[in-house]
Amino acid sequence: MKIAVIGTGYVGLVTGTCLAETGNDVTCVDINQQKVDMLREGQSPIYEPGLQTLLHRNIAEHRLHFTTNLAEAVSEATIIFLALPTPPGGDGAADLSYVLGASRDIALTISSYKVIVTKSTVPVGTADKVKAIFKQYTDVEVAVVSNPEFLREGVAIEDFMKPDRIVIGTTDETAKGLLNELYAPYVRQGNPIVFMDERSSELTKYAANSFLATKISFMNEVANLCEKVGADVDMIRLGIGADERIGKRFLFSGIGYGGSCFPKDVQALARSASENDYEFKILNAVMDVNALQKSVLVSKIKAFYGDDLTGKTFALWGLAFKPETDDIREAPALQVIDELLSSGAKVNVYDPEAMKNVEQLLGATITYAENQYDALNGADALLILTEWSVFRNPDFIKMSNLLGSKVIFDGRNLFDVAKMNDIGFYYNSMGRATVGSYQTQSV
Repeated sequence: MKIAVIGTGYVGLVTGTCLAETGNDVTCVDINQQKVDMLREGQSPIYEPGLQTLLHRNIAEHRLHFTTNLAEAVSEATIIFLALPTPPGGDGAADLSYVLGASRDIALTISSYKVIVTKSTVPVGTADKVKAIFKQYTDVEVAVVSNPEFLREGVAIEDFMKPDRIVIGTTDETAKGLLNELYAPYVRQGNPIVFMDERSSELTKYAANSFLATKISFMNEVANLCEKVGADVDMIRLGIGADERIGKRFLFSGIGYGGSCFPKDVQALARSASENDYEFKILNAVMDVNALQKSVLVSKIKAFYGDDLTGKTFALWGLAFKPETDDIREAPALQVIDELLSSGAKVNVYDPEAMKNVEQLLGATITYAENQYDALNGADALLILTEWSVFRNPDFIKMSNLLGSKVIFDGRNLFDVAKMNDIGFYYNSMGRATVGSYQTQSV
C-alpha cells in the first residue's frame, strides 16, 4: 500500500518507519531540507531504541523515502497520515494551525480519493474542521479519519509493532476496509482494532493520557503523605498494584510527569471541557499536583541546607523526562536546575542521551560531565532525576570517594533504603524513610 506521512517528528517518523517495515511504500514529508537530508542517510534526529536499525533497513530496501515535496508524496498515496505538532497555546488549547494548514495544502494537490488520517493528538471536533477544509478547497472525495497514537517514548517501536489496541474513528466504509487491511499485520495475536466515530476517537487519546497522568499524580500525593505518617510508598504500590482493577503500571512516585504528551494533553482536555462549560475538577487538581511535585526535591534540599545554596554544587543524574529517550520537553529536571541556579548553586549534569538537547537550551549555565561519575567530582550531593538503568547499580565506593559529602536526594527511588543506610549515605527519597545523618558525612 502507498502511504504518505506528513511530519517527521517523533510520531511521524516512528509511524512511517514501522509502516514500511511491514512492506508498505512510505514517503515521509518535512519542510526542513536539512532534516530530510539527514533522514535519507539513515540518521535519526531523535533517540528511540531500535529506530535507527529500522530506518537503515527500510531505506536500503527502498520502502521508506523522505522528501520536502508534499504534492509528490501525496499524489500516489492512498492513505495520508497527518503527524504534525499541536502545541498548547497561551490558553492551553491545542494549536491546530499545522494540521489545518497541511490539510489545505493537500486539498489543493489531490485529484483522486484519499484517506486523510489525523495521527496528531487533536481536540474533539478536529476531524470536522479538516473535513471543512477539504470541502472548501477541493471537490475530490476524501475520508477524514481519527487514528490516535499510543506510543510510549523508549518503547515506541514495540508499541507500534505490537499494539494492545488500535483506535480508528471513521464512518466511511471504504476507509474502514483500507485501514483494517493496513493494520492487520500488527494485530495477528488478536488485540483489537476498535472502530468508532471520529469524536469518540479524538477524545479517547486525551482520556487515556489524562487518566495515566492522574494515576501518577495520585501516587505522588500518596508518597507525600507517606513521609508525613512514616509509611513506605513502595509497599503501598505493591499492595494496590496487585488489584487488577488498578493495575501495576504508572504507580511509581517521583518528581512529576513530563514529556510531549501528558502535560499538553491534560491541559488541552481541561481546556476543551472549559470551552464546553464544564469544569474538569480532577484534571485541574492533577495539573496543580504535578506543578508542585516538580519542586518537591528542591524543597527537600533547602530544608537540608537552607534556602541560600550559594557555594553548593549539585550533581544531577538524568535530564530526560523518562529513560530511553532524549526528550526534555516538560522534563522535571529543567525546573530543578532552574530552582537550583536561582538559589545560587552550581550544577553538574549527566544523562546518557539528553545532554545535547539541554545544552542547546541552557548553554554554559551548567556543567556537562563525560560520564555519571565525572558529574560527582567535588559535588555536595547527588540528585537522581531520571531512572536510567545505568544508574541502578552504581559503584557506591567510587561515589563516596568522588562526592564531597555522601548525600543523595533520589527523585526516582532507585536504591534500597536499608542498603543506603548500611553503607553510610544520607539518603532522601520519595515517600520512604530518610536514612543517614549529614553530620556523619565527610565534608
